[in-house]
Amino acid sequence: MPECWHDRGEKPTPPDFVVHPGSAKEVAEILKIANTHKIPVIPWGGGSGSQGGALPIYGGIVLDMKRMNKVLEIDPVSMTVTAEVGINTQHLEWEVEKAGYSTMHFPASIACATLGGFIAHRGTGVLSTKYGKIEDMIMSLEVVTPTGEIINTLPVPRHASGPALTELYLGSEGTLGVVTRAVMKIHPIPASRKFHAFLFETMHDAMTAGSKIMTSRLRPCVIRLYDETETAKLVKRVLGIDRKGAYLVFGFDGPEKIVDLELEEACAICAKTASEDLGTEAGQTWWDHRYKFFYPPYMFHMPQAFGTLDTVATFSNIEKVYWAMKNVVQDNFPQATFIGHFSHWYDWGCMLYARFIIDEPPKDPSEAIALYNRIWDMAIRAAIREGGVINEHHGVGLKLGRIMRDLYGPAFGVLESIKKTLDPNNIMNPGKMGFPGKGV
Repeated sequence: MPECWHDRGEKPTPPDFVVHPGSAKEVAEILKIANTHKIPVIPWGGGSGSQGGALPIYGGIVLDMKRMNKVLEIDPVSMTVTAEVGINTQHLEWEVEKAGYSTMHFPASIACATLGGFIAHRGTGVLSTKYGKIEDMIMSLEVVTPTGEIINTLPVPRHASGPALTELYLGSEGTLGVVTRAVMKIHPIPASRKFHAFLFETMHDAMTAGSKIMTSRLRPCVIRLYDETETAKLVKRVLGIDRKGAYLVFGFDGPEKIVDLELEEACAICAKTASEDLGTEAGQTWWDHRYKFFYPPYMFHMPQAFGTLDTVATFSNIEKVYWAMKNVVQDNFPQATFIGHFSHWYDWGCMLYARFIIDEPPKDPSEAIALYNRIWDMAIRAAIREGGVINEHHGVGLKLGRIMRDLYGPAFGVLESIKKTLDPNNIMNPGKMGFPGKGV
């Protein structure tokens, strides 16, 4: 098990049991037994998570949900799909596409993650700027509580019928119960999708243009902005664009006339301050090769220490967050390179996908892990001080649990009260998200 997940000095241990339920009723029976005997239960999806959220710390039962992988209904009138959460998200997309629609949920992990994993961690995909993160896509949930009761949240996400229980389970990472079924929005496959790219002298100029596109209430399906360092390194390697400056790419989809109008408006905004119009071909090339950025030989090589420090903030704060993180890495860890890009844009702010890279980490594994965790800790705390949060779509898990109380302040006590009320015996994924471990 990667040592970088051991933020409390507690090493994950193999589970005592791996159980493969086939229905919500079977999940309920398992949880009743586990609750009676106070056995830890850890829901497991595709195993692609990066934060250690599904690692068993205290043994217990790993609840492998992949048998629950059926599409139960596609509703073309309301434009929804009902599916069990153990379904692989690529398989879900294929099934929806057979009916002539799309989930518009295209994360880099689509081929290996499950729907339940995205719900548990508030995951997102490359087209989130228009279609939303997973929490914007979910209509309702079926959940098995820690005591073994099967419940359904309200069938619609917009109502004035009390607090929204669906929201309670989104991002709960298996600590409050087991999500077994979800109703999710689907979308028509767009008639047109077009891209365009610009180069700016500075990241600040590009950020100003990108935020103007969003606050003008245009609806791009994607925007991505690479800082000067990542533009010089990765954009050159992947796209063959050898330039100094900051690379900004965006796309629009839908009916072609609307796409062309919005693209024209966005290009007009960028043309005011951009140093070079790279055109549609450079934008389309980025889309065609977007996943290459995550894999060798473009992103990393071995041996190498490598960490992704994603956060999100308002437009007023996002550049301050970027510089706070970059400065703390550069000032304290001269052996590390800091790069970043901005993706998953909203009409109020955007996500920073920051990375640190150490080409020659310490040869001693313990020293390398300690260095890795120090960089994580200092950079994320710098983001919090400037109005950022500890994560945007990968979750908290074991890796970042130690920072939750500092992030939330007194409000974390509310989360603890919810956890204690719903899971009095603390069987659900103990020791994650900053919640107590077994027996605490």
